[in-house]
Amino acid sequence: MSNDKQSNLLEQIRKTTTVVADSGDFETLKKYKPTDATTNPSLILQAAGMSQYDHFIDEAIKMCKEKQDKAQDTNLNNDQSLIDDIMDHLFVVFGREILKVVPGRVSTEVDARLSFNKQGQINKARHLIALYDKMGIDKQRILIKLSSTWEGIQAANELEKQHGIHCNMTLIFSFAQALACADANVTLISPFVGRIYDWYIEKQGKKEYDIEDDPGVQSVTKIYNYYKKHDIKTVVMGASFRNIKQIIGLNGCDLLTISPKLLDEMEKSTDQIKLYLNKDQAKQMNDIEHVNKLDEIRFRWMMNEDEMASDKLADGIRKFAADAKKLEDLIRKRLEK
Repeated sequence: MSNDKQSNLLEQIRKTTTVVADSGDFETLKKYKPTDATTNPSLILQAAGMSQYDHFIDEAIKMCKEKQDKAQDTNLNNDQSLIDDIMDHLFVVFGREILKVVPGRVSTEVDARLSFNKQGQINKARHLIALYDKMGIDKQRILIKLSSTWEGIQAANELEKQHGIHCNMTLIFSFAQALACADANVTLISPFVGRIYDWYIEKQGKKEYDIEDDPGVQSVTKIYNYYKKHDIKTVVMGASFRNIKQIIGLNGCDLLTISPKLLDEMEKSTDQIKLYLNKDQAKQMNDIEHVNKLDEIRFRWMMNEDEMASDKLADGIRKFAADAKKLEDLIRKRLEK
């Protein structure tokens, strides 16, 4: 247990884990002072709906319209390429502003509708990095988020190896995805906790789990221990939490990305916690056998056999895609003004 009885839960977690804010709201970032921040279309959509961020949308539209005008494109309002360009610029503008607040990195997500298009994801990632570069931001401060489909993982492998672009693999629900990401030598993975928990609640009707019995916590723990046992350099960032217990159960993980609501609860709690994940202890585990590199056939079969992971990956892609579409609609309305 922690010996510092005065430390709140957030302070205790910071001693063993890098805290990341799962938010695109700058006021949240200023309040909780995370090392890094993660964004996705859902979070950007939420922030874009706040009046204090209207000027960022206006800035993105202005930059893209000026670029289109120079190209003598007269069909501005209905041109999907203009909408796509504004979306990219908006993500990067938010990322730029976030990096003024956090000392570390920001994760910027590639459109989920490209999840099954390897080359499309590579092209989009390189474009986003180029936009950051034009704003004077080093790519070392950027993590490109990609869906952990087979195509997304292979795109990340190429981006890391050939272009030096660091990737954050999101929507991870299975050991198979984690294995493929390790094979691809990606920088970071984001295995989800809460969405796994949601699935088991729906399927089994059990709403309360002890910390070590929570299926989402168990999934991330298995991945973390495997990575540390076999000296895999990819770092693990637990994501998608439904309650503080899940965060406590992953104390010691490389990173944890946490919503503002749970950051607030952690700051108000003085419960004393223990270390659940430990690299040195994982190294001593003798029952974690190394798995040979997965090919596409084996990966797809392992995913097929994992009902929960297949369901939640597809559901996650659909939800991110739906929010990207809503953000497009918001931009179209702004263009019409």
